This record gives sequence, structure tokens and C-alpha cells, in this order.
Amino acid sequence: MAGIQEVYDLVLKGKAKKVAGAVTEALDAGCDPTAILNEGMIAAMDEVGAKFKNGEIFVPEMLVAAKAMKNGVEVLKPHLASGVAGAAGKVIIGTVAGDLHDIGKNLVAMMLESSGFEVIDLGVDVPKEKFVEAYEQNPDTKIICCSALLTTTMTAMKDTVALLNSSSFRDKIKVMVGGAPINEAFAEEIGADAYTEDAASCAQRAKELVA
Repeated sequence: MAGIQEVYDLVLKGKAKKVAGAVTEALDAGCDPTAILNEGMIAAMDEVGAKFKNGEIFVPEMLVAAKAMKNGVEVLKPHLASGVAGAAGKVIIGTVAGDLHDIGKNLVAMMLESSGFEVIDLGVDVPKEKFVEAYEQNPDTKIICCSALLTTTMTAMKDTVALLNSSSFRDKIKVMVGGAPINEAFAEEIGADAYTEDAASCAQRAKELVA
């Protein structure tokens, strides 16, 4: 439908100021709210993720697209059946203890939200116990994501994953890790379920893990 296509194009181009109006128009034209979310916004963010992976666009473009999507979701939320916006499941995310970097983590959180997850963001410099506490408060969480941007905080990530691996709820969650110094070998060594090198891949992998 024309309205949904318009929303798709605007999110893809990162036209944050115009998206809300386009969503309202699509709703007024009788488009299904869930279709606007899935075919208009989430599909556009999938395309943004693919372009980012192929090197056609970079982080700034990805951020403006995610911002555009966020604006659209705000308008759409009241029209969605409750829970659709977090239909993919809950994700807990945080940057590990001793690390104050949040741009990568924020980008991952935005991409996860764009993919239909409800994201509980613990912020930066998160003690390992806090990840466990967050799960205990949200036992329907499916994925816990840990980010580290410094080589010096890789130990904190290792300790965090070790604590999660020894927890009573380990079989109910997937643990994902990422950040500049992290790689696949390190993720395997510390016992994480998945590693992705960028935000777009993280959202894609998260969807696969909960499928």
C-alpha cells in the first residue's frame, strides 16, 4: 500500500521529521498498524542493516534511520495490540564494569528495538551482578547482551559471562557479546552463545537465536 511504502522509504532515508506524519497518514488511509510496523519500519531497518553490512552506508546513516523508526513507533504504539512492539522478546543489554562507552551499545539497542525486541538498557559500567539482578526482575528475558570497547575491560566481560554461565537460569537465555576488541574466538573461549561484529548483525542474530 502507498502509505506503507512511504513509511518504508522515509525510514530508509532517515527522514525522522517526516515519518510521524507518514505513519498518521497511513493509519488514516486504513493501513493495518502491525503491517506499518513490520512492512514499513522493520523491513526498512532490515534493508538499512544490509546496506551497512555491505559498506553502502555508515554509522551516522544507520543512526538517523533508527531515529526515524523510533519517531514512527511513537505514533504507532497506541494503535498496536499491546506487546507487538516487543513481540520478539526481551533483551537485557549493558556495557560491562569499568567501561564507559555507550555509542555502540546504544546503536545495538536501537537496532534490537527496531527488530521488535523490548530492550532493557542497564547503561555503562555495569557490575556483573546487575545483569543477574536484571534477569531476576525480568525472568521472561531471552537474551543478555554484554558490550566492551576496551581491551582492559575484556576481563570484566569474561567475569560477567562466567557468572551468567553459572546461574540457575542459564538454559533459559542466550548470551551475546560484542565490541571493538571482541572476536569470535574470545566469545567461544568465555562461553558466550554468540558474537556479532556490528549492530545490524546483532539484531539479525538475535532474531535467529529466539526463533
